Amino acid sequence: MTYDVAVIGGGAAGLSAALVLSRARRKVLVVDAGMPRNAPAAHMHGYLSRDGTPPMELLAAGRREVRGYGGEIIAGTVTAVTPGRDGFSLVLAGEGPIRARQLLVTTGLRDELPDLPGLRDRWGRDVLHCPYCHGHEVRDRRLGVLGVTPAAVRYAQIVRQWTDDLVYLSPPGTLAAAQRTRLAARGIEVVEGTVERLVVADDRLRGVRLDDGRDVPCDALFVPPRFVPNNRLLVGLGCATDGDGWIATDATGRTSVPGVWAAGNVTDPRAQVITAAGAGSAAAVAINADLVDQDVDNAVRAAATIGAVTS
Repeated sequence: MTYDVAVIGGGAAGLSAALVLSRARRKVLVVDAGMPRNAPAAHMHGYLSRDGTPPMELLAAGRREVRGYGGEIIAGTVTAVTPGRDGFSLVLAGEGPIRARQLLVTTGLRDELPDLPGLRDRWGRDVLHCPYCHGHEVRDRRLGVLGVTPAAVRYAQIVRQWTDDLVYLSPPGTLAAAQRTRLAARGIEVVEGTVERLVVADDRLRGVRLDDGRDVPCDALFVPPRFVPNNRLLVGLGCATDGDGWIATDATGRTSVPGVWAAGNVTDPRAQVITAAGAGSAAAVAINADLVDQDVDNAVRAAATIGAVTS
């Protein structure tokens, strides 16, 4: 079976694109591995009209809407994509070959966290990464920032917007004098030491323990993770990357490979749910326009062939 568009990834970007394309009367398939990045979070925020909605509820509503317009959604993981003369062939475990004229990849990214016992278990609960997503919910509480990267100092200044009680946990000997001055100017406490583990009681974060035995209290801990795009398929297809290693696209999500598009966190690490959904919608409009151009060319060739036969 050949689809107009295969969307790999069933998150906000992929479902938003599938909705627009299905409403445009395109034959669309969404392949969803079922591992959304924000699954650990109880609620999502900053999404106009859906603020506070559990992430899984948003995805369930999106799937219903896509199917309501005839879009198909299947669970699975695409293991390989092969370009061909008229599009692409997708390989899924346990499925026959799937063909599509165009391909939209919305496989997102994964958060690589520091190797700290207990950190992953509390991710999205009281160990957080995005102050715009979670800052309001922990406002005016005792907050901590784990200084795991050079950019974490500026990150702490942003987190400071939500509380007057903030501690910056710095590995020994890593802060410059100017950084200390700027942290102190806004009342951000600096505690130097190596964090050994989280302190949890009654299923609530109470603080962190340093390797010298000190406990530093905090009610929530902000941790800037390392963002790693799930871009194996795109790289395998030969899509160009930018200077930081992310897949390069134009404003519509078009990659350097004809017929291949990307949207959401797989190309933009800063995209929130609402941003990813918008990027998926924009990509869908551009993909449909590209398909219309192909349809016109095909119609012209077919008309020419019929004319040649009848003349």
